[in-house]
Amino acid sequence: MALPVAATPGVEESIAVLFAVLLAAKIGDEIFRRIHQPAVIGEILAGVVLGGSVLGIVDADDEVLEVFAELGVIFLLFWVGLEVTISDLREVGRPAFGAGLLGVVLPFAGGLGTGLALGFDVEEAVFMGAALVATSVAITSTVLTELGVVATPAGRTIIGAGVVDDICAILLLALAVGVAGGESSALELAATAALAVAFVAFVALGGTRLLRADPGLLERPRFSESPLLPAVILCLGLAALAATIGLAAIVGAFLAGMMVAETKETTPVHEEVAPLYAFFPPFFLVFIGVQVELGQFTSGDTLVLLAVLTVIAAATKFVGAYLGASSLGRRDAAVVGVGMVPRGEVGIIVAGLGLSLGAIDEQLFAVVVGMSLLTTLVAPYGLRSLVADSRPPSSGTP
Repeated sequence: MALPVAATPGVEESIAVLFAVLLAAKIGDEIFRRIHQPAVIGEILAGVVLGGSVLGIVDADDEVLEVFAELGVIFLLFWVGLEVTISDLREVGRPAFGAGLLGVVLPFAGGLGTGLALGFDVEEAVFMGAALVATSVAITSTVLTELGVVATPAGRTIIGAGVVDDICAILLLALAVGVAGGESSALELAATAALAVAFVAFVALGGTRLLRADPGLLERPRFSESPLLPAVILCLGLAALAATIGLAAIVGAFLAGMMVAETKETTPVHEEVAPLYAFFPPFFLVFIGVQVELGQFTSGDTLVLLAVLTVIAAATKFVGAYLGASSLGRRDAAVVGVGMVPRGEVGIIVAGLGLSLGAIDEQLFAVVVGMSLLTTLVAPYGLRSLVADSRPPSSGTP
């Protein structure tokens, strides 16, 4: 049987795109590390350069890149989950819930009120509010991991608040879609909320208890010589299940990581997952940048609306999360507030859905995408500054 000597043209193009994306991501990473700036910014800007606004090498509609980007964000949150246990989240349960809830209510009210005040239709105003709601915990998690503070009270609060944030965001997005299509009901929203809460509670409590009682469970299957493959199957399975019931896939991935974290003391799973974390997340970060179209921001009216919406998005999310996490102390509450500001891919997804339903026009779509990028770019600098200020000064000993 003859073996193929060359890939098909479509496969060759996809391989070339993945090569260009990974190379550009690591070049951006390297440059920003050398100038002592957040590496995540370098990788996002690498995507802007590769996208249609500059070089046009990578298409935002590339399906293969989109799959790699989705895997990137899934393994990113799986890695974050490995750093957090259920006992960690219990310690910050109240501030996490408060930050998540207030960090949803204030931005939604701010976006809705701004849209109505500026004369937008109800459908547009509701989508504007929904786009301001959901935090891109993936972006913040990348920065927290880079800074080595995921396991701090503020870091754990951000992760816990992100779960609350995501559940509330899904409900508001369902409301926005219902307003646009006239197909939502209180019963449907209540059912979605109950299913989401039940899923998170069952996996977080039952799953972690199972692996805590039997940490060797991941090493028992005969098809794998290490716990890596069973852990990845668990990660992808819970991510798919979360997406099926209406939650973001990253919530399932995070919960899977939190379950597997119970085995860290007895298995090498943390070290074995590290290559996946190193390889896949750059595709997600570059994909964020690729989706940005700089040409959409040539209108003065668009720029003014972008500035107004970005300020409202950042201020309402910061204030809501800060107030919710105030019991942690002013410094940690500020870290939580800044950490919840990025909208990243979440805002872009909401904007794309609104555009596809005809609920928002091209201008508002461009503004929401721009807001998502700006909040994503600004927050890492604030986090770095706050974390650096909170660290004790060096003793000066070599």
